[in-house]
Amino acid sequence: MLNLIKSTIILKKIFNSIYDEIKYNIVLYNKKLQKILNITIQDYMNLSKKYIIGERNGKGKEYNSYDNKLIFEGEYLNGKRNGKGKEYNEKGELIFEGEYFKGAKHGNGKEYHNNKLIFEGEYLKGLKNGKGKAFNEEGKLIFEGEYSNGLKFNGYGKEYNNEGKLLYEGKYKYGIRSNGKGREFNYKGELIFEGEYLDGKKWIGKGVEINYDQNFIYKKNLILEFEYLYGFKRNFKAKEYNSFDCLIYEGEFFHGKKNGKGKVFHHNNGNVIFEGEFINNRKKRGKSFFENGKLEYEGEYLYDKKWNGKGYDKNGNIIYELINGNGRVKEYDDFNDYLIFEGEYLNGKRNGKGKEYEYNRLIYEGEYLNDKRNGKGKEYEYDSLIFEGEYIDGKRKEMKETIK
Repeated sequence: MLNLIKSTIILKKIFNSIYDEIKYNIVLYNKKLQKILNITIQDYMNLSKKYIIGERNGKGKEYNSYDNKLIFEGEYLNGKRNGKGKEYNEKGELIFEGEYFKGAKHGNGKEYHNNKLIFEGEYLKGLKNGKGKAFNEEGKLIFEGEYSNGLKFNGYGKEYNNEGKLLYEGKYKYGIRSNGKGREFNYKGELIFEGEYLDGKKWIGKGVEINYDQNFIYKKNLILEFEYLYGFKRNFKAKEYNSFDCLIYEGEFFHGKKNGKGKVFHHNNGNVIFEGEFINNRKKRGKSFFENGKLEYEGEYLYDKKWNGKGYDKNGNIIYELINGNGRVKEYDDFNDYLIFEGEYLNGKRNGKGKEYEYNRLIYEGEYLNDKRNGKGKEYEYDSLIFEGEYIDGKRKEMKETIK
């Protein structure tokens, strides 16, 4: 029966509106105006699964067959959707509104999900083609740019995060940042790469990695600057900050560590306290300075220990010289604010007699072996003697208590 309907050459329009009245019959005629078919609309629905009756021109509506829900309303030409129209899902929610041509989406249109706009842009032969914008369900713009054959990210475009901040702008190919210039940003909107991409990879350009302190997530901890050459990172430079946003290191960086030339800065006043070369985070060669900017030491280091060089006081006078880690030295804290040790060095370690200080107060004087208290010594607290005796591997062996 359905084949008979489809093979009919001339279908006369014999009623004006049948969409809401399934009790009416469909009557078909041949060329000689002889009646060849007389069925109810319900029969037609059961066979065809939809309400499309004859060739329509002008405005019309379509319904599904199982619950008579509206699925389309708009304009037709020669029985096909042509012009402006709207589509609905089985819940009656609008899912598309826009232009059609010969039955397919063609021209400008908008797509919806859960009654929220998720796309607006251009269509060609039923697929997204041309300029368009995509939105998340909160209405935030997440992409704007060019589409091709239904795919976004094909051509030039801009990509945003759910907060509306720009993540990337540049060229795409089949959804991949590719084959051309582009700029990439982190979730805070800070530029982290600018250059050329190839097959989704950063290829040639300058990049930045910004790490944030775990305890102060909004604080910058480490900023790495580097170059990309044919997909590989090279020529690393770094800026390291403490949790109070004070610059504490600036220089070359490789494999996550200080390597090459660099400067260390005082955490309070920003003065340089070391300038020189590093290997795997350890000082190799350079100059260290007091808080006031005066030279404190100049020479070589071995595993961060002063090895071959000269030491100065705050007036610029030479006060010691080390040769292969041997000699008398003065050690200061990491920022060269306070004297923490003065005494004898052997092979770059405390060996022999020496004194320890805490905030410039004497806390120990005695003998050392391989950086540890060994032999006879005395301990002090607030300038008062609290222990006198022998030490082994940094621990007291026997004690003579003193009366304060």
